[in-house]
Amino acid sequence: MAVHDDCKLKFLELKAKRNHRFIVFKIEEKIQQVIVEKVGGPDESYDDFASSMPADECRYAVYDFDFTTNENCQKSKIFFIAWAPDTSRVRSKMLYASSKDRFKRELDGIQVELQATDPSEMSLDIIRGRAL
Repeated sequence: MAVHDDCKLKFLELKAKRNHRFIVFKIEEKIQQVIVEKVGGPDESYDDFASSMPADECRYAVYDFDFTTNENCQKSKIFFIAWAPDTSRVRSKMLYASSKDRFKRELDGIQVELQATDPSEMSLDIIRGRAL
């Protein structure tokens, strides 16, 4: 599975320059390559991110989560989310599952990984809980 250079480029922009809130990646099956499907601006909310995940197709996503610790410190963590809804095709789920580790290695700086099969498994409360 190839990874388009744009994937790494956008991820570096999110990590270093913080000019994206999230990135949604998809596997283009015809060319066997991971590509960028959508980029969310720094002012977009978690709801904007959650609504960009298709209801019946797998995706990878990266989300830059800003939060305040119990000690009142501002922090941020980069989440990698493997989205594989139950309604997606079995072949698609297998393809995303088998390519995940290889793709994740290309994105240096991911701090937390989540697997989600429906929106409740990647709710803001779960993200917040995993970040602290």
